[in-house]
Amino acid sequence: MPRTKKVEKAEEVKPLRDEAKAIAKNIGVTPRKARLVVDLVRGLGVDEAVAILKNTNKAASKPVMKVVLSAASNAVNNFHMNRENLYIHTIYANDGMKLKRYLPRAKGSASGLVKRLCSITVVVKEKGAN
Repeated sequence: MPRTKKVEKAEEVKPLRDEAKAIAKNIGVTPRKARLVVDLVRGLGVDEAVAILKNTNKAASKPVMKVVLSAASNAVNNFHMNRENLYIHTIYANDGMKLKRYLPRAKGSASGLVKRLCSITVVVKEKGAN
């Protein structure tokens, strides 16, 4: 039985939403250090932000870049937005889990040590959309 080919009309696909979001939880960088990097790219276009993050010599720049690229891919693949028009609408780094450890001290005692982790959230929008 021969297969028949369906001919579909070329309709303009409208975006399902006007923003896309990505969250990375429990990244191994302190929130204070991550906020330094996050503040560099707030409000910029996605391609410009990725270029800045690639040339930033900070520990948090790689995880922030991965979250920005993930939000951009979510916008393009899930909501049919145009990648050239995307910009970072909202980006922030909040506290994540806290790992509680101890440091051995003199005379058999110990003192506490808190290893802080952060969660990075990125929301991208299209420039034409309000």
